[in-house]
Amino acid sequence: MQAEQLKDLVIDALDDLKAVNTVALDVTGLTDVMDYLVITSGTSNRHVKSLADNVCLEAKKQGQRALGVEGEDAGEWVLVDFGDVVVHVMLPATRDFYDLERLWADLRNPEAK
Repeated sequence: MQAEQLKDLVIDALDDLKAVNTVALDVTGLTDVMDYLVITSGTSNRHVKSLADNVCLEAKKQGQRALGVEGEDAGEWVLVDFGDVVVHVMLPATRDFYDLERLWADLRNPEAK
């Protein structure tokens, strides 16, 4: 499966369980580690965990397995790594604190700081 198809599958899996404010960033050219970074929020720890679980389940149905999943115990921030696509599912407060969107925007346009 191509990275863009996997990204779309991830977004659909997140939408299925009502993820909040999902953003997909194309980070090709900024890093060799991944092509897409998907960031979304859940409304509670349980919702964050469920979103991450659904992403893994739907990907598995298409023959894609996560290389790693981190943070499921706490549920404030779960990272799902598919290699070309990395998914961050966070509580809104955690997302605001780390502000990954701004971090990657700064990398894309360093003069804008």
